[in-house]
Amino acid sequence: MMRYKEEKDAKKEAFRKYLESSGAVDALTKVLVALYEQNEKPSSALEFIQQKLGGPTIYEYEKLQAEISDLQTKYNELLCKHEDACKELEELKNMHSSVSPSTKETNDGEPLKDEHVEKNS
Repeated sequence: MMRYKEEKDAKKEAFRKYLESSGAVDALTKVLVALYEQNEKPSSALEFIQQKLGGPTIYEYEKLQAEISDLQTKYNELLCKHEDACKELEELKNMHSSVSPSTKETNDGEPLKDEHVEKNS
């Protein structure tokens, strides 16, 4: 039982050192001191802390969420248009390839040469 307590205390100490060495303790202390020194306390202590640490306010967060939603909708619409265009392109390719080489003609009435066939022969 004593060994478990020692291991737990060692983990706590290692975590405390980690927070100190990374600057997290100093940053949190400065923010909490700034909150304490406010003459008029903000309505949301959490929002104050987030803002001081560089995070977005609740309003900014909600605005970003709405922007993400709008962009996702636009992306989905463009993806559908792209898929439709790809299907149409495939249909055109299939129609083009189903026309026999003997029926293909140029603008001046001359039959088209099938370059693919000539290269392979």
